[in-house]
Order: sequence, then structure tokens, then C-alpha cells
Amino acid sequence: MDLCDHSQMRALLAEAGFRFSKAKGQNFLTARWVPERIAEAADLGPGDGVVEIGPGVGCLTEQLAARAEKVLAYEVDGALRPVLARTLAGLDNVQVVFADVMDRDLAGDVAGMLPGLRWSVCANLPYSITTPVLTKLYQAGCFENMIVMVQKEVAQRMCAGAGESSYGAFSLLTQWYTKPELLFEVGPECFAPRPKVRSAVVRLAVRHAPPAPAEEGAFFRVVRAAFNQRRKTLANALDGLCGREKAAAAIAACGFDSHIRGEALTLADFAALADAIENF
Repeated sequence: MDLCDHSQMRALLAEAGFRFSKAKGQNFLTARWVPERIAEAADLGPGDGVVEIGPGVGCLTEQLAARAEKVLAYEVDGALRPVLARTLAGLDNVQVVFADVMDRDLAGDVAGMLPGLRWSVCANLPYSITTPVLTKLYQAGCFENMIVMVQKEVAQRMCAGAGESSYGAFSLLTQWYTKPELLFEVGPECFAPRPKVRSAVVRLAVRHAPPAPAEEGAFFRVVRAAFNQRRKTLANALDGLCGREKAAAAIAACGFDSHIRGEALTLADFAALADAIENF
């Protein structure tokens, strides 16, 4: 069975009585080149385990299973149980957990698989839960690499640098934990049903040490404050965090212009500012 063939997929889903859910953000791949390129980008082989989130009918899952030693897939929709039982039959290195990934202890789950595997993530993430899922993946502390497909605008935010229109708190969250790289775009015609937006695939190389010498909590408190009121000058935006006088003094100590806004600061700049505020 060709799991990316639209007509075969439709017949399979109809037989199981499955209906697409907008609430769950279900858009299944129908272009074979996409899961093939995602799996190839993950560079999997013996000794590799891979987590997939939202396998759908399994078209990416089968590509991952052909390359990795173990695949652990999370599927929140129990209606897909009979579908995946059929499409993944015979793939002995695949385990499907029917649960919300947000409720799982990912580090505990992968530790319970084959010991000693290097773990990556490959996923076509539902648009509605992209940010919370990625945040959970970043903080799990058990992955070496992530290849994720997200809405194009989200991918641009993940990869944006200081001064770019897409740059913001999510850019810095992503870049604190990983080194993001936009690999390729995917059009709406590659899915069923077709989304109204373009998608993009991003590689996230997980950092094994903080990218700057700052306390993580302090860094993110400053970042959130700066971008919660991004139209204000940085000194005014940080008023509620530490008081305008202290903020202005820290900004001056870092050598930044007194009228600078958060969107102009790099990750290293934010780390320096967080450190200055903590030590004033």
C-alpha cells in the first residue's frame, strides 16, 4: 500500500470510519518526497532512536523505521488505532503510544526503550500545538537532533535574527536550546486536507551547553519582558520586571543606546543584560 497515495489513504480512512479533526490540526502528507526528505535529513542509522509526534497514517513512520533502530510514535487520536495497526504491521521496530505527548515524560519514555540509543525527533507538527510541543521538546534534555515541519511563519520565527521582523521571544527560546536551520518549504498541495498556509521543515541541532554565560531563568525573564511590549523602548518594557531606573542602568552598563528596543538585541546581548540586571 502506498501510504502517500490520496485515493488509497481516503479509502483506508473511510473503512476505519475516520474523520479529520480541525481541532487536532490533522493534515496528512500525500507527497512521498516530503517524508523521504525529512527522514534523510535526520541522518538515522543503527544505534538511533527517533520520536515521531502525530504519525497520521504512517507515511513518515515507515520512512523512519527503514532507517532507525527504534521508532516511538505518539498519536493523540485513538480513532487511528485500527489504521496504524494495518499500515505499520510488520514494522517490529515501531511502537505507537496513543496519548497526548504533552502528558508524557519524554526522557522517561525514551530511557525505557533500548538502552544506549541516540534519540532524535522527526515530526509533522499540528499547527495548533506547535509552540507548546516544541518547548517541551527543547526542555526534555534527551534529544540530539530534531527535524520538524511547522507553519512557514513559525519556521521563520525560529530562525530569525536580531532586527528581522519575525524575531521575537520564540526565536530566542529556540536558539537558546538549539541551532535552527530552515531546510525546505512544503506547499499546501502536499497534504490532505489542504491547509491554507505553506509549511517548512527545520533542522534543530540541540545544544549541549548554554550559548551564553547567563542564568537561564533570568535570561528568559528579560526576554519575555522585552517582547511583551516590543513597541516600547527596552528600559520602559523592563520597568515591570526590575524598575525603570535599574533597567536603564543595566542597559547603560552593557553599552546599549538608551532608546534601544528588544528586537535589536542578539541572544548574547540579552544574556549580558540579564546578567547585568541580576548583579546590579
